[in-house]
Amino acid sequence: MQNRFGIKDFLFLVVLLATLGSVWLSMVQKTRMELAQADMKAKLDGIEQQLAQLGRKVESGVALAPGVGAAAAGAADDSWARPGVRIERWSAPRAATDPTKVPGFAIGGEFTELFEAQPAKLVPYISSDVYSTRVLDRVCEGLGSFDPKTLKMEGALADGWQIDPDGLWIRAHIHPRARFSDGQPVTAEDVRWTNLDFIANPLIEAERARSTQDNLKDVKVIDERTVEFVFKEPLFTNILVAFGNPVLPKHFFSRFEPSQINQATGLIMGSGQFRIERLPSGPEDLSNQWTPGQDVVLVRNEQYWAEKPSLDRLRFRTVKDDLARLVAYRNGEGSMMLPTAPQFNKVLRDEPDFEKTSYALKWTNMRCGYSFIAWQCGPRNGKPTPFADKRVRRAMTHLLDRERMIRDVWDGIGIVAKGPVNPESPGSDPVVQPLAFDPEKAKALLAEAGWQDRNGDGVLEDGKGDPFEFEYTYATGGEISERLARFVKDSYAKAGIVVKTRPLDWSRYQEILKLRDFDAITMGWGANAPESDPRQIWHSESIKEGGDNFTQWSNKDCDALIEKGRRTMDEAERMQVWRQFEAVIAEDQPYTFVRVAPWLRFVKRDFGNVNTYKTGLQPEEFFRIMSANPGT
Repeated sequence: MQNRFGIKDFLFLVVLLATLGSVWLSMVQKTRMELAQADMKAKLDGIEQQLAQLGRKVESGVALAPGVGAAAAGAADDSWARPGVRIERWSAPRAATDPTKVPGFAIGGEFTELFEAQPAKLVPYISSDVYSTRVLDRVCEGLGSFDPKTLKMEGALADGWQIDPDGLWIRAHIHPRARFSDGQPVTAEDVRWTNLDFIANPLIEAERARSTQDNLKDVKVIDERTVEFVFKEPLFTNILVAFGNPVLPKHFFSRFEPSQINQATGLIMGSGQFRIERLPSGPEDLSNQWTPGQDVVLVRNEQYWAEKPSLDRLRFRTVKDDLARLVAYRNGEGSMMLPTAPQFNKVLRDEPDFEKTSYALKWTNMRCGYSFIAWQCGPRNGKPTPFADKRVRRAMTHLLDRERMIRDVWDGIGIVAKGPVNPESPGSDPVVQPLAFDPEKAKALLAEAGWQDRNGDGVLEDGKGDPFEFEYTYATGGEISERLARFVKDSYAKAGIVVKTRPLDWSRYQEILKLRDFDAITMGWGANAPESDPRQIWHSESIKEGGDNFTQWSNKDCDALIEKGRRTMDEAERMQVWRQFEAVIAEDQPYTFVRVAPWLRFVKRDFGNVNTYKTGLQPEEFFRIMSANPGT
């Protein structure tokens, strides 16, 4: 059979070769374009980093060349100030440790913190747990903040302020560049509205902040950028009230009814370095907000008016189980986690190479608080609990071997707590010591209070024959919580007290505390200032409106000492008052104070500029090291 190569075959071959050539040329062109794009990206990244460093210098008021720099180079405008009163001036906020000077500095990347529990909501002044606070601190700013290294109050939104020598007023000037994350300027009216129309509004569930503002008489708008706080009397807490409260944008939050704010789960806007990724635009858009069960995602606030952060995003992911959280961290699902004390010790003991890839941080700071068991001193559902009697509360503390508890539950990390005042503070009296483990003394106190084993069944009964049993509420999800619950139950069983454990998800804690729906509950308090106002937790006035005195403990001597301490402006004298206050708490034992512990953190070494401060950590200073960036 003869093969013939005709004209049609020739034309087909020409078309095929042309097509193949076109494909080849396209591939070559694409490769060249990709290489050019990669080269362009590298150059742009370098320019972006140079601009970031340049921007930081400009925004911080550092002179770059003759005639270039902050307004500080010229005469300051003092027209906002009261004549004859000293002005303290502040430049725009800047990193405590400049990340641009740390090797490997780069722009971009995401940092993921693994939470131990799920926050119930993210709404300023309504959210009350430590997890929501970690988020809110990245999004919102106050007029001032504590210097991470010195703990001195310095300007944040404020670029200057005056403090009345007699302590009755504070005037502050807002930095003219200060902006909320939607680009709107921060004004004196925003400050006034935050304090008087938001916090002070009884229809808004801001009881915690409201309890600290009993001395605030007025907030006056002097001009667009100047605000003045007026106080009823001089208190040491006036500075915290004026400078510590996050300033909210009136134009945003005033769109919502108080009931909508109370019920919201992710209503958060501020002037900080990050903003929440999903935010409702108004009441009709409330479905577009963060809800529990989702990761909390913050993105860099491109409207931020001072030094912008290096990271693109902060992510907060909840992994409730302790072991699962460590596994997630190892698998790269988290950049930072809080290990349990046993995990911290075991990892460092068993894995000598661990610190090649992770920082293992252990340090004390102003936020180191204390864990405790709170006893319901008031009624629960209209009925008194056994803990209304001081003798019973003291007995409950004597029955817990807290030294052994720290060894067995926390692998020896921490010390026994004795009260609400940090033991390192001059306000803590070394004469006041933790109540000793003393079962015999506890037995005598319980008998004195009417609790005895009247029928020989091994359980204490009161005069009516009712057994001594109570409900112990604790947060689920952690090995430590479970071990602590077993320790508590076993310890009290030996004394003839029946403990019914009540594990609850952390997201329900706020509801339980507001309703006072517990017999005994375990949790912890941390501080947000070097010296806190004890009124929020311990004054009888804070029992009202679901305030933070959720044990409903009332003591006239304690109330008087709190009021005296708040009015004592001399620091040394005030510390003596707090020592007396500490002694009253130790005597009455509304809490069994369990443990004071250092902070523990594991952080991936993929991130640079990770520093431990007296204020804790500053994630906004972190950056993803250049060599750790994907594609570099």
